[in-house]
Amino acid sequence: MDELELLKKNWNKESAEYKNYSDADIYPMLHKKSSSIVKTLFYISVAELGFWILMNFLPFVVSAKMKAQLEEMSHSWIYIGLNILSYAVIILFVYLLWKAYRAISVTDNAKKLMESILKTRKVIKYYVLYNLLIALISIPVSLYFSINEHPEISQQLEDASSRQLVVMALITVGITAVFLVLIWLFYKLIYGILIKRLNRNYKELKKLEV
Repeated sequence: MDELELLKKNWNKESAEYKNYSDADIYPMLHKKSSSIVKTLFYISVAELGFWILMNFLPFVVSAKMKAQLEEMSHSWIYIGLNILSYAVIILFVYLLWKAYRAISVTDNAKKLMESILKTRKVIKYYVLYNLLIALISIPVSLYFSINEHPEISQQLEDASSRQLVVMALITVGITAVFLVLIWLFYKLIYGILIKRLNRNYKELKKLEV
């Protein structure tokens, strides 16, 4: 079955779902669904904030070696800056989703609901892009600290030939690419499904506006 047939099939399903309802009936349904989706996104973002707080403090009680390494890294302005930025962005993200949920919950206007859905989509998009960017920055920073903290690694790099350095660089790039793809897939799975549902609601609201 080609893409055109799939689109027709999905369109027919959506039409059948709403054909027995008037506009006055459909709007409350879409409003309730959209509010529930954004509320779920908000809870996920809070859980993510809690997860990263736990991951940052867990090494201090699990491993004395990791605790020593983190304490050493904590003196670097780069490490401190990245941590402050990360938490600031996550807290801002949580706040924006809470604000979006409040806006959707109290609105009784289809146009305003559509605007809230669009804003929520943008917030998610920028947040995912930020996480990919911060991961791209964090990997070389982590490598830098690892090399500085382990003189034997520094010595091996100094003694390595040009070919070995190229191979190591390619491996590093490959690992970084795989890591970024995994992050992207994670957010696509977690947030992508809910955003698709919001998109469907937005399309149905546009039909009501016609």
